[in-house]
Amino acid sequence: MAVSSVSGAASPVSGVASLSSSVLSVGEAHAARPRVTELRLSAFAGHRRAALPLGAFTLFAGPSGCGKTTALRAYEALARLGAGAGVGEVFPDPVACVPERARPDAQRRRGFRIGCTADGPEGPVRLDVAVQAEPGLRIVGERLSAGGVVLLETALRDPSRPCVQAAWHTAGQSPVTRAPLPDDRLGTALLPLRVAGKTDGQRRVLAAAEQMVVALRSVFACDPRPERMRGAVSIGSGRLLRGCDNLADVLWRTRAECGRRHAQFVASVGAGCAGAVADVVAEVLGDGTVRGVLDRGDGVRTELGRLGDGELRYLALSLVLLTGPGVLEVDPVGEVPAAMQTLTVLADGLDRGLDSGQRGELVRLAARMCERGHIRLVGAVSDVTAVAGVDGVTVVHLEP
Repeated sequence: MAVSSVSGAASPVSGVASLSSSVLSVGEAHAARPRVTELRLSAFAGHRRAALPLGAFTLFAGPSGCGKTTALRAYEALARLGAGAGVGEVFPDPVACVPERARPDAQRRRGFRIGCTADGPEGPVRLDVAVQAEPGLRIVGERLSAGGVVLLETALRDPSRPCVQAAWHTAGQSPVTRAPLPDDRLGTALLPLRVAGKTDGQRRVLAAAEQMVVALRSVFACDPRPERMRGAVSIGSGRLLRGCDNLADVLWRTRAECGRRHAQFVASVGAGCAGAVADVVAEVLGDGTVRGVLDRGDGVRTELGRLGDGELRYLALSLVLLTGPGVLEVDPVGEVPAAMQTLTVLADGLDRGLDSGQRGELVRLAARMCERGHIRLVGAVSDVTAVAGVDGVTVVHLEP
């Protein structure tokens, strides 16, 4: 994989003293929110030495086989590790992540390396992770750094033990603290449980780890599946699943919660679906299930099951862009105020099944929502023509 060009990338902004800083302007508040500004795929599947810049609205573009989906999977993997998930849960097929031509070392070990940079109040913070896939799955190395200082570093010292040796910055009587950490979890996510925060160095480590975890955790990976969206569904939590299977249940909730946001959603649906659209509603059926319908405004209602695949994907993606963490099935950081977090939507095949009009409408909607700081969006597309004339979009062109 090669990155051929980047257009429209925004420069990262930093300089706010802490995550709990006082009243900020809208622009300052957006800049203060931790956010991932670069994804690094040092050796991951088909990617080698790749550094992919990420803006508020980023599109990976290129032909089939260039690694767009792989890059999104790497981002989601880092997000799940940041949320505390085990490496076995995050990488169910780790061998598929190993570069195809990677040769085992003398101990028959093979693996992969990924990382990212998160900007925010602490400035750019880098995280790099090395994962062993064979002969056993484990995290064998991790480095968290900021301002040229290594704040946390782990390494596998004894392959017979299920742990790595960790050293983190202390800047007290002892320059570093050493202790074992489990080899199936991201050490950065475990630091708040291990670091006392008594010295300036320890507080710096904790602040950098918090910034990285907050930047990574609020992620919603979305890939609407029209075949699962056509039928009636049971009324449940009202939180949208990644495949948008329960779209009708979510419509039942969102229509009543925010009339202004729902009106924006209806306008967006009307711009991308055939025929007039006066409203998008959820009807409760006799068996207690609920189905979504388009109100045409003339007494006719069209079940969502009658819509084409492109219309359903467009409708679902529009709803995702116009909602938030309280509606989407995500795991935000509970101890950090929502105003200091940014939801990142990962959308593979953002333009899949959409016609040119739908692609244009969706890109413009995404650009508006990302500009407001409502969300960040990282998507994969095969065609970037819909981006022409739209400001605020970072396009990363990938080549096989």
